[in-house]
Amino acid sequence: MRNEIIQPARLRQSQYGIDPALVKKRGAELPGMTSVLITDLFPDLPRTIFPGKDGIATIRRDTEATLAKVDLSHIQKGQTVNILTSHHGFTILGGEPYVEMIKTIKDVVTSRTGAQVRLRSGVGLRFRETEEYIKTFKLDEYFDGQAMGMAPIDRGIPIETEIGTLYGLHKAYDADWVIHAHNSDVREVHFHRQVDRAFKPFGMSYARIETRSTYHQNMGPRGANFVARAIFNSKFVQSKFAFACFLMMSPHGVVSVDADNSLEPLDQRVNVTGLKYYGKVLTLLGEIDKCIAILDFSCPVCYVFAGGVIYANFLGVNKDLFDLDGVPLAPYTWYTEAFYDHKGKAMLADTPPVNPAIKMVVQNNAWVGYPSKFFSEKVPTVVVGHEQAELFNMDSQNLRYMETAVVAESLEGAMEFAHKVTETDNVIVFDGAPGGFNLSISLAKKLEKAAPRVNERVEKELLPMWMKQRGIDLQVLKQIP
Repeated sequence: MRNEIIQPARLRQSQYGIDPALVKKRGAELPGMTSVLITDLFPDLPRTIFPGKDGIATIRRDTEATLAKVDLSHIQKGQTVNILTSHHGFTILGGEPYVEMIKTIKDVVTSRTGAQVRLRSGVGLRFRETEEYIKTFKLDEYFDGQAMGMAPIDRGIPIETEIGTLYGLHKAYDADWVIHAHNSDVREVHFHRQVDRAFKPFGMSYARIETRSTYHQNMGPRGANFVARAIFNSKFVQSKFAFACFLMMSPHGVVSVDADNSLEPLDQRVNVTGLKYYGKVLTLLGEIDKCIAILDFSCPVCYVFAGGVIYANFLGVNKDLFDLDGVPLAPYTWYTEAFYDHKGKAMLADTPPVNPAIKMVVQNNAWVGYPSKFFSEKVPTVVVGHEQAELFNMDSQNLRYMETAVVAESLEGAMEFAHKVTETDNVIVFDGAPGGFNLSISLAKKLEKAAPRVNERVEKELLPMWMKQRGIDLQVLKQIP
C-alpha cells in the first residue's frame, strides 16, 4: 500500500449535482486512509498509455497509428460524417482521453478525406448531460459549431431489422457515414454480460427511448445483446457504418486505442480485454466480507467509480458476473429491471441479494437523474448534507430516495455513525481515483493478501471458462497485451 492517497477525480459542476464547493472533504482525506495501485495487486497487467509519463499526447499518437490501418476510401470529399459518442466516455479518467481520441478521429478523417466531420453525443436519462461535456471540453468550437448532444426523446428514425422495426435517433444518422467512437470498460456488465459489448451503444446511446426500453422493461436484460446487434446489422446502419474506434480500457487506465472497419473482430478483442483485465479486479472485490462504501464522484449513484469499476458492479460481486451458466441475472439487475413490487419486495423467490458485504453506504457526493430508490432500500445509506438530500427529494426519478436514507451534517459525522453501526474499519471510496483504490489500511491489507490467489484463479480457471462460454477461441488472448 502507499503512504499517500491517489488524488480523487475532481468533482464536476452540473445541473445534476450539488455545487462541488459544498463538498468540504473528500472520502480519501479521512484519517486512516491509504491507497493501493492495481498494478501492485496484479503486476502482470499491461502498462497504460494513459495515465503515463507523456500525458494525453499518447492518446493522439496511438489513435493516429491505429487509424493509419483503417480504410477510409469509401468516404468522399464533401460528404458528411457523424462521430457517434456516448456520455459514459466523458466520465473515464476525467474525460480527457476520450475527448482526445474524438478530436484525433476528426482531424485524421478530415485530412485524409476532405469530408465534413461532426460530433453527435448520446446520453441516457440525463438528457442535457452531454451538452455539458461538449461545453466543458469546448468541443463545439473544435467541431466548428457541428457538435450536439442527443437525448433518447429526440426525433427518431425507423430502422428495419431482422426482429422488426426499431428506432434510432435521427441526429445520429443524419450523415452519409457514421463512426462508432466508444470505450471497452465493462461498465454495465450486469446487462450485456460481456457479450456483444462493442455493439451496445447502437441499442442505447444512438437509439430512441422505445428501443432502449426493449430490455429495460420489455424483453429483459439479455435483450441488451440482440437488440443492439440487430440494429447494427440492419441494411440501413451497414450502409452508413465507416469504422469503429475504441479506447481499450483496463481498470488502471487506457491500454491502447483500437480501430477496425469491421466491428466483429473488434468486439472479440473488447470482450476478451474486459474478461482478462476487469475479471481480476471484480473477482478480488468479491473477496471483501464486510465494508463501508463511500460514494464520492460526479455521476449517478450506480456509476461512481473505484478501481476502474462502477458501484453497480460492486453490488453484484457476491456472484461471478461473467459466469453465464452460474448467474442467469446479476443481483443488481433483478432490482433495476422491475423484478420487484411497489414495496421493493422481490417478485421471484430466488432473487439473489445484492452484495451483503456492503454494510453501509456514505454518500458524500452523487448525481440525480437516474432512478436510485432501490439503492437506499437495499443498503443502509447516509447522505452527507441537507443540500444533497434536497437535491434527491426534488428529482422526479428519486422522490422516495430519502425515505430509506438518513442525513448527516458532515462526512466525519456520517463515518462516525457508520463505524459504530457496522463495527468494521474496512472502507472503500468510489471517487474515480485513477490507477487504484483509495481505502482504509485494514481493507488494503486484505486485498493485498488475496490478490495473488485471485490472479492465479482468474488466469487458470475463470478466464478460460468465461471465454469458452462465449465461444471465443483462446488464441484471441495472443492479440491482447
